[in-house]
Amino acid sequence: MSQVLRKAASNGHEKMVISKEHQAKITEVRRLIGQLSAKESLYCSDASITRYLSSRNWNVNKAAQMLKQSLKWRKEYKPEEIRWEEIADEAKTGLMYKPNYNDKYGRSVLVMRPCLQNSKSTQGQIKHFVYCMESAILNLAPNQEQVVWLVDFQGFKLSNISFKVARETAQVVQEYYPKRLGLAILYNAPMIFQPFFSMVKPFLETETYNKIKFGYSNDHSTKKIMEDLFDKDILESAFGGNGDTGIDINKYAERMKEDDTKKLSFWTPAKSLSSISHNAPLDSIRLDADSDASNNAKIAVPN
Repeated sequence: MSQVLRKAASNGHEKMVISKEHQAKITEVRRLIGQLSAKESLYCSDASITRYLSSRNWNVNKAAQMLKQSLKWRKEYKPEEIRWEEIADEAKTGLMYKPNYNDKYGRSVLVMRPCLQNSKSTQGQIKHFVYCMESAILNLAPNQEQVVWLVDFQGFKLSNISFKVARETAQVVQEYYPKRLGLAILYNAPMIFQPFFSMVKPFLETETYNKIKFGYSNDHSTKKIMEDLFDKDILESAFGGNGDTGIDINKYAERMKEDDTKKLSFWTPAKSLSSISHNAPLDSIRLDADSDASNNAKIAVPN
């Protein structure tokens, strides 16, 4: 059964159209999850439901159950309501941030620098991560729904990371942000990281594990991959580009506050649902993401 039909858009790019068979599954998921609040309806776009279905191999019952759990989590955790002021202390060192560029496929980017970890609070670190994911999703290019992680291991020490935080982060990504991770490049990870990664691996679903790639600055194939994925002039020098590394925290704070305003506008339930397509901006659809050339980067992955 074909997953999607392809139609040429007016700009020459292919537009992804959901097949009739899969549209029927989306409709069935909607029936199973039942009545939704205005905010939940915004979240449950066709694109969003498609991600849950695809994550569960198009099994309607499993996808509906997974989506129900996500809706419960979002109702209790309120990720869209987290504001800059709440995570500013976690963010002030530049540990994790969303740079002001996407990759060549329109995917938002999150940069992480474990050596700048300044907090021992698991709750605070997870909240910061969720905030960054929500902002990254907000800034996706049209017809794109995935995020790329760039992890810089310069200056890394084992004391910079927590097994508990890593495990809970994996849980959040896999259960509440299905199909959102497009690629995670662990750049210049030292040998001392390998035992830690081996401990985390059992908590990773196969799909998540396959998205994680190890890259090295002295490796020619890694350099080629980074050039294929990013504009070298804006990519940070820490990852082989010509751009500045790191952020001006004050300028970044202002940009994130602007994102907070955009999030508030989008998620306000008073907004007329009749004017919102099921393919709303925060869940723009990309059904062929797994076969996208951008996900086939052949960067070394440990066994």
